[in-house]
Amino acid sequence: MDGLSGAASVIAVIDISAKIASLCYQYSVAVKDAKNDIARVQRKFSDITHILEKIKQLLDSQDKTRLSTTQGLFSSLEQCLEELKSLEAKLDPGKARKTMSRLGFRALKWPFTSKQVDRIVLNLEGYEQIFSLALQVDQTVVVFNIDQKLDLAKLPVAIGASFNSHNEEHNARCLPGTRTELLNEITTWANNKDGKSIFWLSGMAGTGKSTIARTVAQSFASRGQLGASFFFKKGEGERGNASRFFTTIATDLMVHEPGMLPAIRKTLDEDPTISYKALKDQFEKLILQPLLEIKQARSQVLARVVVIDALDECEREADIRAILQLLARTKDVRPVPLRIVVTSRPELHIRLGFREMPNGTYQDLVLHEVPRSTIEHDIRLFLEHELGVIRKERMLASDWPAQQQIVALVELAVPLFIYAATVCRYVGSKGSSPTAFLNKVLQYRKATFSQLDRTYLPVLDQLLSEQEEDEKETWLRAFREVVGSIVVLQSPLSTASLTCLLRVPQDEIKCQLDFLHSVLSVPNSEDILIRLLHLSFREFLVDP
Repeated sequence: MDGLSGAASVIAVIDISAKIASLCYQYSVAVKDAKNDIARVQRKFSDITHILEKIKQLLDSQDKTRLSTTQGLFSSLEQCLEELKSLEAKLDPGKARKTMSRLGFRALKWPFTSKQVDRIVLNLEGYEQIFSLALQVDQTVVVFNIDQKLDLAKLPVAIGASFNSHNEEHNARCLPGTRTELLNEITTWANNKDGKSIFWLSGMAGTGKSTIARTVAQSFASRGQLGASFFFKKGEGERGNASRFFTTIATDLMVHEPGMLPAIRKTLDEDPTISYKALKDQFEKLILQPLLEIKQARSQVLARVVVIDALDECEREADIRAILQLLARTKDVRPVPLRIVVTSRPELHIRLGFREMPNGTYQDLVLHEVPRSTIEHDIRLFLEHELGVIRKERMLASDWPAQQQIVALVELAVPLFIYAATVCRYVGSKGSSPTAFLNKVLQYRKATFSQLDRTYLPVLDQLLSEQEEDEKETWLRAFREVVGSIVVLQSPLSTASLTCLLRVPQDEIKCQLDFLHSVLSVPNSEDILIRLLHLSFREFLVDP
């Protein structure tokens, strides 16, 4: 690699990736017992190749002198190339195999175990993240140097609404091995040039829609294909309404699609107050027209993916219907097509909004109608992983929990992932006895309790049972005052703000919240907002 230029280094990795992909295809045809592992390796090489091709385009452009991040990739490219050479050698052992193949013997045998494939994919993901980050940084450099006069401050954004914001970074992604069919379906849909422009993923509360949305956004971001994301959150200021929805989407999109900039600049010059106009005006002037006026698409252009999560948490039903009507108009956008993923509960006004779209605009999938066997498999994997972490941290017996307990938990959980997540947080909570808490959870059987009751009653009953008989009423009154306020307030508050509002000492508030980490996000700092981990906890308390 010594002496090779940046572009040559990229080309070398692209070339060897193509050779490995070709070898993998041969294995996929000839080997039957490792198709999933082979497919995983193929997909990862496809992702890396796509990112590197875009890096090469940048390095070949007139902006290459400003691309300091991409220019610094040489050592990573060299290291990646060496690993790929080793991998190629293992996949192509030599002429003996080829001779046997010509004679008709089944000479090909996949040379890796599933665990070895896990390590290979993990290493490739590491390089993918390095390359993708460098690409995003330098694409942003190019965008912001196209026109120094463009004042992005004129486009206000909803802070914390993107999938990779600080507010979202610790929220769950899909555990590897779960939701595989669904995630593959979304990937296939997004990359189908003849596919419908919108994918609507709906499901009842707690079925895992936001976790899937974050995973989808992260997956397309790692491929360099994500255009924008917006995660609605009721009670979280601008994330809870549509006022900055289109301006946030437009800001993200133009970073990835510089061809939008001339039209957006013209709009901002002609109408500086566009950000405060009707949603229709914002959409047409900041998104639709700029996309249509892109003069030249990138070579081998893929669809640009936009992920919109929890649309039902947008405040005004009229705004939700307007957003759906406007998104439907992206169906024929060229030369850069859009693919929009929308998640929501199947509320009536949202169902009506989709029904009003022209035929062929969207496809949908209802999460709670996914085959029960698939949901059981995914929830079981999640429980085994999370309880395994608790077992290791608490140094419990190797056979904890018993298999029949996991089977019982799966039965109680289906189809709610929020049940499984809450149970694991509760069982592993500070000061708990995991065995005792798990046994308590299993007392809440299906025949007697609703799904939300089974999810949250163990947590609250445990807290109540720890109080002395003559103190229970006092504790309940304090609980209603502190936790009730957190639940019903329009916007979340910090411990310090709650102290001022309720005139309750901070120590008492902290005492109330100390054992509610399985249902609330309780920060260590008194100035950071306390949030519900899931909206269903509010529904459990206020609408029993």
